[in-house]
Formats: sequence, structure tokens, C-alpha cells
Amino acid sequence: MKVLVINAGSSSLKYQLLDTESEAVLAKGNCERIGIDGSRIIHKTTGKGEYVKETALPDHSAAMKLLVDTLVDGEVGCIASVDEIEAVGHRVVHGGQYFADSVLLSDEVLEAVEKCIVFAPLHNPAHIMGIKGCLAAMPDTPQVLVFDTAFHQTMSKEVYTYGISYDMYEEYGIRRYGMHGTSHRFVSGEMIKIMGGDAEGKKIITCHIGNGSSISAVKDGKCVDTSMGFTPLDGILMGTRCGSIDPAIVPFIMEKKGFTAKEMDNYMNKQCGFAGISGVGSDSRDVERAMKEGNERAKLTFDMLCYQIKKYIGAYSAAMGGLDAIVFTAGIGEHTPYIRENALAGLEYLGVKLDKERNIFGHSSDPVKLSADDSRVLVYMIPTNEELVIARDTARLVSERK
Repeated sequence: MKVLVINAGSSSLKYQLLDTESEAVLAKGNCERIGIDGSRIIHKTTGKGEYVKETALPDHSAAMKLLVDTLVDGEVGCIASVDEIEAVGHRVVHGGQYFADSVLLSDEVLEAVEKCIVFAPLHNPAHIMGIKGCLAAMPDTPQVLVFDTAFHQTMSKEVYTYGISYDMYEEYGIRRYGMHGTSHRFVSGEMIKIMGGDAEGKKIITCHIGNGSSISAVKDGKCVDTSMGFTPLDGILMGTRCGSIDPAIVPFIMEKKGFTAKEMDNYMNKQCGFAGISGVGSDSRDVERAMKEGNERAKLTFDMLCYQIKKYIGAYSAAMGGLDAIVFTAGIGEHTPYIRENALAGLEYLGVKLDKERNIFGHSSDPVKLSADDSRVLVYMIPTNEELVIARDTARLVSERK
């Protein structure tokens, strides 16, 4: 089945066309600057050169039409007709408490996604624009929504409930939801395959470390805890996000700086993390470069990140009653040996033994074993592939409907 995977942002529309039988990527690209001057499509069909076209894209419907026209173009495309696309899968950041699995699109489903805008105001409106644009361009093609929050819906109530008055949960749905669930689901599933394929009894910690980061505890193939909470701000230090802090810091800074609630939210999401601590910027590569040049604040940034990852690994090992494997994924987790080595240093008591030579490897699109052969706990780098998860779920649900 040929499945078009869509990840819509407020001014962008990233896409991949996959063949779910071979799981090959046929084409991928991005419609950039939608609704902004200088909009364009950057497209790459496998086996062909990159194609760039600048054209006005007033909205997501126009972007979808351009995307489809590009896919069927005789020179730069890869299909003869739009009818070859049998289904569309959409990434949706927040499904609230409504969705514990991927679902076929319906009016009722779209209404529920709209209700979740309050939890993800920067993401869900963009996803909805992408969905509506796709409906306009491909009205007869079945569509499936795959939620970042769905994998974490297996957490128990004592894990996802906050220590605020219970009426806040009942009235406003304030609870831990978690993010990056599609990534955590993929890499934990791949780790289970490496361990023999049976999820029963397996205790895995998945570390999705990038500009946005989260760590999850996966037991028997199901999420039992995750570091992100009500919003993606919670958890470990990130590119520009502060991660977990004492809640009293919020009114303290607001009073001292005269911030409004919106300004405080912007400060915690856009001016903290790597950028705020290092003073270098939010890109981990810049921070690492500065650290190697002797920048003490850059080193402090990485030391904080490593310590926090280590702390979550210890906590989640206790929560699961043991540990069988640790997985690193996403931009930093896949490409920064320093972070992996220092985050795992001192965890020998848990049975973690890193092979330092294995840890220093070049780029790989395949899983790489990082642990020593006599390590009781397996450590792997597994490249994430959220688009493949979305394509698989889409094919499954559309096939079940037939």
C-alpha cells in the first residue's frame, strides 16, 4: 500500500510517500513558508535529484495541491496518478484522553482533536489545517490520525495524576500526557525485536534526546511513565525549554521581571534550556563545540543534561523493578557520544557497562549496540522512524476497514 505521511506545521507541510510492503521511502519533501512570502516546495524522489519550486502557497490546501502535483509530475515525481495513494496518515501531537490508539478520520474524531487545541495550541491547529487541506485535495482518500500522546495512555492513574486539587483534573483535564510517543513506541518495539521479539517481562528505558527531549519507561511493551507532562515543557533540559523546575520559580520571576503569563510561558519555552544556560545557543552541536573550546557554561549545560538523563534512568529502573535495556534516539541521542557516555557513567551498579569504542561510531541508519558484551543491561542507539510507524498504522486501519 502506498501511504502519504503528513506532518503539518503552522507554516510548513512535511511529507513522505512510503510503500508499506517494502517499507521504502518513495519520495519526501517539505512545503515551506505557507502563507508567507517566499513559499516553496523542496522535493526529493528516491533515485532522482532534489527539486525546488518557489510559488505562492496561501494556505495548506494550496500546499497539498502542489504536493500532489509534484508527486505525479513525469520528471520529478514517482507515481502516475494520485489514485495510487491509497491512504494518508497524519501526525497529530495531542490526542488528550480521547485517543489511546491511531484512528480513521471522521467528523467526531476531528471534533475531539479540536478540543485538544488547549493542550497543544502551537501544534494541533496546524495539524487541523493540514487535515483539511488534504481533504480538499484528496476528498475520497481515507485518512488516519496518529497521536504522539497515544502510546503514553497506558500509564496508571497514580503516575499521570498531579498533586493539585482533583477538581482541576476533572474540570480541565490537567494531568501528565507525555509526548514523542510515536518515537518511543518505534524504538522500544525495535529493541524488543533485538531481544527476541517477546515484550513480556522486558523492561526498557527509551531516551529521545534532541532539541525537544523525553524519556520513557516501557514495561511489557507498554509505557508506564514518561518525563514530559501536561505540556512538552516538563522533564529534562532541552534546546530552549527549561524542563522540570520548582513551580514557585514561576510567580517569583513574574514578580521580579514584571512578566505577564504569556511572557513567562514564552520565557520558559524559548529562552531557557541549552540557550539560556550556555549563552551559546540552542543547537547542541554549537554547545559541544564551545565546550571543547573551554566554555564553562557550555560544559555545565551538557553536565546538567547528562545528570538528568542518569537520574531518570535510575528512577525508572526503580519504578519498573529492574532494567533490561536502554535506547538512545533522536538528534542528540543518535549523534552525540559524549552525552551517552556521561549519562551512563556511574550506572554500573545497575548492570550497565558501555563499550567506549562502540559508543564512538559514525552515522548509521541501523541499530548500533553500544554496551559491552558482558553488560547485563543492553545499550543501543536506534534511529527513530516516526513516519514508518504512521504509515504502518495507516495501512493497518485502512486494511481492517475494507
